[in-house]
Amino acid sequence: QVQLVESGGGSVQPGGSLRLSCTASGSIFTITIMGWYRQAPGKQRELVADITDDGRTTYVYSVKDRFTISRNNAKNTVALQMKSLKPEDTAVYYCAAGRGSVPTAYWGQGTQVTVSS
Repeated sequence: QVQLVESGGGSVQPGGSLRLSCTASGSIFTITIMGWYRQAPGKQRELVADITDDGRTTYVYSVKDRFTISRNNAKNTVALQMKSLKPEDTAVYYCAAGRGSVPTAYWGQGTQVTVSS
């Protein structure tokens, strides 16, 4: 089993920045990919960005050039730096981890991000 603990959510005005962090513990040797997903009220959960253990990244188009995902394999952490935040970025953000065809085998508890003036 793998446990994921997120931190760093909060409220910010449009145009502001936030940084989310996620720390993995447990059977971390089973993980090759870590990522961030989000779910807004009334919407399906969607991939925001993910990163493999060799540094390959994927971003949903709506956050490209605004969000940056990074990973520290030695510390078993993944971070999401978010800038130029928009009201439509408001959602619960979840850290996820897995490997191969199951990139979301494990989930964190989620952290709220609210972008509002």
